[in-house]
Amino acid sequence: MSGQGHRLTEEEAAAMFEPSSWEERYSSEERVWSGNPNPQLVAEVTGLTPGTALDVGCGEGGDVIWLARQGWRATGADFAANGLARAARHAEEAGVADRTDWWQVDARTFTADGRTYDLVTTHFLHPPDAGMVGVIRCLSEAVAPGGHLLVVGHAPCEAFTHLSASHRRAMFFAEELLPGLPEGFDVLVVEQRPRTMVREGVAVDVHDSTLLARRAS
Repeated sequence: MSGQGHRLTEEEAAAMFEPSSWEERYSSEERVWSGNPNPQLVAEVTGLTPGTALDVGCGEGGDVIWLARQGWRATGADFAANGLARAARHAEEAGVADRTDWWQVDARTFTADGRTYDLVTTHFLHPPDAGMVGVIRCLSEAVAPGGHLLVVGHAPCEAFTHLSASHRRAMFFAEELLPGLPEGFDVLVVEQRPRTMVREGVAVDVHDSTLLARRAS
């Protein structure tokens, strides 16, 4: 959720939670995201034995491509077909198309359907109305025994006062996600990590709410 040129109305903000808004955003020629992997992904996954991975809300595929380069068989999931098409092109350009798969699905209605992964991750997915707890509950079903679940999002802070109220309400602290974890998960990390981001050319201090849990073998 990056800065906007003007404060969105609540109606405009609500539309940004829906696929059509992102289909339009990804239909332009310009990149929406940097293509670099998210720093908490790099911090937590470096050192893990590569296996299968699922990145939910993958956007243009930066994290999926990084995982594939580290030796993972990585699946990117997103509700925007245009985003997935971009991600597939970027994977082809990066030379990792053979280690990546793509899945169009809305995280809010996600069901694992028996599929499991050694790593399930999502970064900066912010469904409205505190919906992330429910998303965590669904994503945890896709974690294989012994596998990890990594969830990262924006922690509420003054840096986001320019956003609409609904976007600010969608942010979360890591500990608020714990009710979504079922039994059988060991919580390894639950904290807000400081990070500096650049918005419209200005450095801004923010915190990444970071939850890492491991499913029992």
